[in-house]
Amino acid sequence: MRFLQKKPARNLARAPISADHDGVFNASSNTVALAGQIKALADPIRLRALALLAGHELSVGELCRALGLAQSRVSNHLRVLREHQLLHERKVGTSTFLRYAPPVQAGDERVADRLWNAFLPELEGLREHADDLARLRVVLDERRRDTTNFFDDLAGDWNTIGIDFETGQARQRIAASFLPPQLVIADLGCGTGYVAQAFLDLVQRVICVDSSGGMLEEARKRLDATPGSTTVEYRKGELDALPIATGEVDGAVCAMVLHHLENSTAPLAEMFRICRPGGTAVLMELAPHKQAWMHDSLGDRFLGLDSDDVAERFRAAGFVDVQLEILSDSYQPKNEQAPQADTQGVPLYLLRGRVPLAS
Repeated sequence: MRFLQKKPARNLARAPISADHDGVFNASSNTVALAGQIKALADPIRLRALALLAGHELSVGELCRALGLAQSRVSNHLRVLREHQLLHERKVGTSTFLRYAPPVQAGDERVADRLWNAFLPELEGLREHADDLARLRVVLDERRRDTTNFFDDLAGDWNTIGIDFETGQARQRIAASFLPPQLVIADLGCGTGYVAQAFLDLVQRVICVDSSGGMLEEARKRLDATPGSTTVEYRKGELDALPIATGEVDGAVCAMVLHHLENSTAPLAEMFRICRPGGTAVLMELAPHKQAWMHDSLGDRFLGLDSDDVAERFRAAGFVDVQLEILSDSYQPKNEQAPQADTQGVPLYLLRGRVPLAS
């Protein structure tokens, strides 16, 4: 009888799969950040705090009051949220304002946002969150009352302490921003371009007209020094024979010019001619005054013009819907003949008119 030689038992255990130890034990920064954010969210107080900060920017004190918790306790949880970059902080003086702001990770994937959106429906149904919202409404109502009371207390002094600006251009730009950007404007008797400058980057084209080549050159220096989207043209010509085609412009301005002229009838008729139907014309003029030195020093033929008289001539040229506006501004030229003299400002007014639409 042949004896079978006993074969060694087979080892049925599977050989271990070699591991990339660097990949297992040295997790990527995104993995670590994700784990940290999950841990940061795994606390009821931190969840309640973020539920409030997701909808409102709150100071630390306001957040504590809305949560109904002492600041020392809340501060510990805020530290954890900061460490995991779940908060945006804005400091104003000694105050710190907070809001929920998850970090953007690789590929612009807001992992924390997806986690938060998964938690949010459950949070909204919790009694604790409803209580937090009730306290938050009280906090926000008090904030609104405090803000209103603050400005009520300062209202009488605000014109003294809160409305000074370096040039006043900001307010002008706000109002002028409502102009359609494709407008073509003529500045008649443009001088050195002071008025035309206000239209830069607000309209498509400005046509500067003056009979003085020297004034046009100064206007060019001023306006070309501020490059922008507006095309500026310089045309030498007389106001009673403007070098502008009929209906070429959407609007025309003639500022501080008529008091230099012997007769304004022809210039106003030309102003009417160059404006398209429906276009607007604006006159800015000096009210009657007694600054006689301006006759010799500034070439003023008239010491201001009566607004009623100018308005009548404006209507006679064909303009309709003529409106007068007395400006809260004054002209303050320098009297070189008496530089120490206390020269009073000369009041200003505007007249606006419109070219009728073609019938």
